[in-house]
Order: sequence, then structure tokens, then C-alpha cells
Amino acid sequence: MRPEDLGNFQTAWCPGCGNFGILDALKDALVMLDLDMHKTVLVSGIGQAAKEPQYLNCNFFNGLHGRAIPAATGIKMANKDLHVIVTSGDGDIYGEGGNHFIHAIRRNIDITVIVHDNQVYGLTKGQASPTSDIGFTTKVQPRGVINEPLHPLAMAVALGAGFVARSFSGDKQHLSSMIQQAVQFKGFSLVDVLQPCVTFNKRNNFSWYKQRIEPLPQDYDVHNKVWAFEKALQWGDKIPVGVIYRDGRSSYEDACGLMGEASILSQGPNPARLKDLLKEFF
Repeated sequence: MRPEDLGNFQTAWCPGCGNFGILDALKDALVMLDLDMHKTVLVSGIGQAAKEPQYLNCNFFNGLHGRAIPAATGIKMANKDLHVIVTSGDGDIYGEGGNHFIHAIRRNIDITVIVHDNQVYGLTKGQASPTSDIGFTTKVQPRGVINEPLHPLAMAVALGAGFVARSFSGDKQHLSSMIQQAVQFKGFSLVDVLQPCVTFNKRNNFSWYKQRIEPLPQDYDVHNKVWAFEKALQWGDKIPVGVIYRDGRSSYEDACGLMGEASILSQGPNPARLKDLLKEFF
């Protein structure tokens, strides 16, 4: 597959938006992985980040706000042979979709979740999101955010997510590598992407991130859950990027035996089974 095969579309994003870097890195990752695009599905919810699948030549499902992960779960369960990638924003995944995020991690569904984390609601004009820093001012929070921000990586590690990583939309090479590793991982994989919003978040801009992001040290053990939790909570003058945690527990599909069977999609309907099910209601 060539990069041009993925298309070049006019976007609705603001000039300079961090979403462009994520789109470029995703394209690069898909090319490097050489995935069969007819066996790859991108899923998103609502928001500026959720528009990303519309800017690629690919199969995609654009669903309701906060409902990207259950849609992706259904797609994966129906056809286990697909690569299913969720790409949406921090409000969509961590806010409206927070409950789905938690339980998909518990189940360890074999999907990749890429979160465009710009710490603000961009589509609805700049309200604070679950990851907004304390003191961040908006039209809705004129005196500044007073709630403790959500720490999604720490939550993912605590719940036993199989693959947890953080990257920066201003570093295409690093982000592409994180996405490639996440897609290749068998189980639930999370890539939280630090993504500046040039219009509604003047605080966490490209310069702010570049002064703070710091690659994990070479001797860092990605299988050490205590270390992972500490790094996942680190935020401020230094923000670690890279693979925070990797776990080898069985995916949901393996645990319930789906991987050893033909996909649900290929099995077709069974009228006899349907009759048995209907009898239960009469």
C-alpha cells in the first residue's frame, strides 16, 4: 500500500491543528504495517478528532458521542479477522464514553484506541474536558477548572490494559511507531496522543509540550506495573512518552474461544436456533 492510496481530503480542521499530525502518523503507520484496508475498520464518535476516518480511503463507522468503543466491540465480535481502530477525542472517549472505556479494558477486547487528547472540547467551542488542567479557563469555566483532571493512562494501567502508550502529535515518527505497536498488540491497546488545539486551548500548545515531553529511559521495564503507574501519573515539568505498560494476558476473544471458530459474520443465520430462542418468550 502507498500513502496516496489512503487519499488526500479537504478537512474541516483549523490551520495548525494537532489533528493533522495524528492523521499523517496514522497514514504512515497503516502503510508501514501494510494492512489490507478491506480488513481494517476505523471507528469514531463525535467531535473534531472523530472526523479523522472521513479523511481516509477506508471502511469506517462514525457513531454517537461517546459510543465509539461499543460499536468497535460489536464490529470485532462479528468479524474477528478485522483490524479495528478507534480514533476519537478525549471528551468522546474519556468523558461521554468513559464507562465504555473502563469495561473494554476489563474485557481486553482486541481493538486499538487512539485518543486525540487536546484537553478541551473543540467541536462545541472550548469547554473544559475530563483531562483539562486545574486553573484552565474557558467561557464555561471563567474562573478556571477546579476539578482534578482524569488520568486515563493511570486508569488503564490500574485496570490491566494490555498496551498503554503516550505520544505527541508533533512527533510523527514516534507517534507512528506507537500506533504500529498498538495495532500489532493482541488485546486492548491505548495510545493517548498529546494534541494541541490552536483555537480553544492557548495554554497546552506545541511549545508547551515540546518543553516537557521526555522519552522513557532505555532501562524502563514496560512490564513493571508499579513503574507504569508512577509514569502514568507524572504530569507537569516532565511528561513521559513511549510505551508505559505492556501485559500479556489473554484477549477477550481468546478467553471465550472466538478465535478458534469461524467469524460470526461467516456463519450466517440459523433459523432453527432462532425458533428455539423465540420459544423462550411464549
